[in-house]
Amino acid sequence: MRIIILGCGRTGAKLAQSLVNKKHEVSVIDQNEDAFRLLGEFSGAVVIGKGIDQDILRKAGIENADAFIAVTNADNTNIMAGQIARDKFKVKKIVVRVDDPIRAGAYRELGLIAICPSDIISGLIEKEVGKKA
Repeated sequence: MRIIILGCGRTGAKLAQSLVNKKHEVSVIDQNEDAFRLLGEFSGAVVIGKGIDQDILRKAGIENADAFIAVTNADNTNIMAGQIARDKFKVKKIVVRVDDPIRAGAYRELGLIAICPSDIISGLIEKEVGKKA
């Protein structure tokens, strides 16, 4: 599977390594060249630039991508990049990280797979608090 990841922070780097280890073809985009050091030994491709720039997306291979994952720390960037990947490049599977639970719900209604860390963490904590000691 051909996968493009936007954002090479801790989440993006861990995800990229995991997907490469599972034999997927992975490209990672980040505008900060230093971020790629988090990848360590990495057999995928890296592209320096903004993930909402269509030329950068093309350089990363978006025209042949099976999936696009946006995990920067900026909700607006993730959402916009996801919409560009879906609407302009017709990528079938789009996953975006959206920290704001309200916005995540709205973008799910628009057909994006919106993962909200705030929802996940609060759910896990609630589950732990509800357990008997």
